[in-house]
Amino acid sequence: MRFILATLSFFVLVGQANALSLADLSNKDASGGLKEALIQGAGKAVGQLSAADGFFGNKEVKIPLPDSLKKAEKTMRMLGMGKQADELVLKMNRAAEAAVPEAKALLVDSVKKMSVADAKAILTGGNDAATQYFKKTTSGPMAEKFLPIVKKATEDVQLAQQYNKFAEMGAKFGVIKKEQANLEQYVTQKALDGVYLMMAKEEAAIRKDPIGQDSSLLKKVFGAIGQ
Repeated sequence: MRFILATLSFFVLVGQANALSLADLSNKDASGGLKEALIQGAGKAVGQLSAADGFFGNKEVKIPLPDSLKKAEKTMRMLGMGKQADELVLKMNRAAEAAVPEAKALLVDSVKKMSVADAKAILTGGNDAATQYFKKTTSGPMAEKFLPIVKKATEDVQLAQQYNKFAEMGAKFGVIKKEQANLEQYVTQKALDGVYLMMAKEEAAIRKDPIGQDSSLLKKVFGAIGQ
């Protein structure tokens, strides 16, 4: 055990001695390392969310009924309609899981179009700087891709139609937010939120532990940020 600890300490010291600063990196390395990290992170995030129970089994991204419908949900359960409410929640999450694979191509395309200036701004930004960049560049196109898939996945749920009718009335009176007045739009937005949340977690993990990444370029670039 002492030998292992000594060996680890040696490599840490060597790494510190050979560490580069961000200023020492070439533009090619800086943008290349970041792009590699983001493509890797996008793949992991989409893979996790699109798997069975990717949304439904993850408390961080599970899609509930909107807060504005919680009272209606309680009433439904009191009237013995809990099964229908549970089915709606399950279908909402299954719809999000079905839509998420469409995100990967858009995220990768956004990475490929990233400028060197964008890359360096992200590298020196906060822990979610890349995620904010993705929100800015992909949220519109991603919503357009998600919406028809979500609609198809929820069209066989009769309760969805009841939800939309009830929610539309609530929106007119200001009881329900406009973006929550349509089930498909609500699920689409929650699916987007889930993608960006998981992307932010992947980004933070890479920034926190660049040495733990498989790529030597990632280690070089993200290891230089803290110098």
